[in-house]
Amino acid sequence: MSKNDFSSLSSLPKSWPFEEAAKLVDRMKGKKDKLNKPALMETGYGPSGLPHIGTFGEVARTSWVRQAYQVLTGQSIKILAFSDDMDGLRKVPDNVPNKDMLAQHLGKPLSRIPDPFGTHDSFGAHNNAQLCSFLDRFGFEYEFASATDYYTSGRFDAALRRVLEVHDQIAAEVKKTLREERKATYSPILPIHPETGIVMQVPMEKIDLDAGTVVWRDENGKAFETLVRGGHVKLQWKADWAMRWYALGVDYEMSGKDLIDSVKLSSKICKILGGEPPINLTYELFLDDQGQKISKSKGNGLSIEEWLQYAPEESLALYMYNAPKRAKKLFFDVIPKATDEYLKHVADWATLEKNKDSLEVAEQEKRYNNPAWFIHQGKLPEKVGSPISFAMLLNLASVANAERSEILWGFLKRYDENVSPETHPMLSQLVECALAYYADFIKPHKEYRKPDDKEKQALTALVNQLRAVQEQPLTADELQNMVFAVGKEFEFEPLRAWFGCLYEVLLGQKEGPRFGMFIALYGISETIALIEAALTRE
Repeated sequence: MSKNDFSSLSSLPKSWPFEEAAKLVDRMKGKKDKLNKPALMETGYGPSGLPHIGTFGEVARTSWVRQAYQVLTGQSIKILAFSDDMDGLRKVPDNVPNKDMLAQHLGKPLSRIPDPFGTHDSFGAHNNAQLCSFLDRFGFEYEFASATDYYTSGRFDAALRRVLEVHDQIAAEVKKTLREERKATYSPILPIHPETGIVMQVPMEKIDLDAGTVVWRDENGKAFETLVRGGHVKLQWKADWAMRWYALGVDYEMSGKDLIDSVKLSSKICKILGGEPPINLTYELFLDDQGQKISKSKGNGLSIEEWLQYAPEESLALYMYNAPKRAKKLFFDVIPKATDEYLKHVADWATLEKNKDSLEVAEQEKRYNNPAWFIHQGKLPEKVGSPISFAMLLNLASVANAERSEILWGFLKRYDENVSPETHPMLSQLVECALAYYADFIKPHKEYRKPDDKEKQALTALVNQLRAVQEQPLTADELQNMVFAVGKEFEFEPLRAWFGCLYEVLLGQKEGPRFGMFIALYGISETIALIEAALTRE
């Protein structure tokens, strides 16, 4: 694609959302029937369970591609959040009330099963409401779509007729992927039993194209003729996915690595129907702390509620933004790094905005490669960011054994009297998160070690130097240079071994902060006392 295609940019940004958006631009240019129509992006949702961290990731990533597309084209683009609420309930979820009641409705469409929570017309409607509330909570822009509404309202009638026309071709393609026993009963059409309400997986004995019906038999041998319109049937999910692409003209949809084969098969079915499959980005799956695939049934991952207990949602968004095609560990120990990476990105963006009038175009366009620009929908919020890193707050909490926010604010205000929860709301949120993270993940695992003879001498030398400057207003950089010089004087090789000593002996952990900044925040006299206590610790 030529750089000149983008009037607002001097070059195509290197960030992955722009690379994906450029593919979508090419697709729309090549589709004559789309010349006067906005592009359509889709995200899918199976409402048998509640929205989860993967739901957030898929909608967020799709939204960032849309954002890039709008910059490149100046055109609108819609995200359709499609809920397959006609899917049959296969098993009773663990996290719902009234399980015995639900067990009586196994196999029925989710939108035709009573709500176990007693708040909505159906179990599907309850979970659809949860999805919309979830997406609204994070400010996503989307249009919600219900499979039940689309099947019953006639939105899919033409596409369903087309499925009847090419039924045998679709079935033959899918059967290539099935075991022998399933081949005998497979049909892309799943009639809903008019007496039991169960979604049936049975072969079709007759297809009447003129009447728009199918004939089939249930497990008792009783024959039924069912109209494919009006919500009396649904399609098997791979055929259903393809039919949606065809019926709605979906141009872009992401999916996880576990669905690679399904995407290939649904793309073939879409072509059989006469449609063009959407552009697809395959994202990698999340792993737990042991490198195993995260599973909701195993409970071996990290929920979105848990993440937000220990860090702001922007840090989760950044984690989802980074390298979507690379498998990543999704566990508690990734939270601090993601949080501080977000703070750095938003600070870089703020610097660009502050100096934008004096910057060259290429420098101004760096915002389009900055994840924070995507996370905040292209608008830098007021009072965003934090002058103190999350890692530093964790270390302050650790050294002070802090259980209340007032303790941390005491250190922060002594370092800079101008900071407060009102002037720095992000810092205020980070303080609360740091206390929670310290209590649950750092405090239980702190393990101090005794310094060796060389380390004792170096620590004593550092105490003496700190005493000599105790009344001087030294900056964090000046204190860092002092610490660095002591390590050089005592010939620590490599020098990081000296800083490792500081972390392990003084903080009880393997890694730590930039130590000059730590001293500036914690206080010189307090740091002296910390070192002296470590030197006499049994």
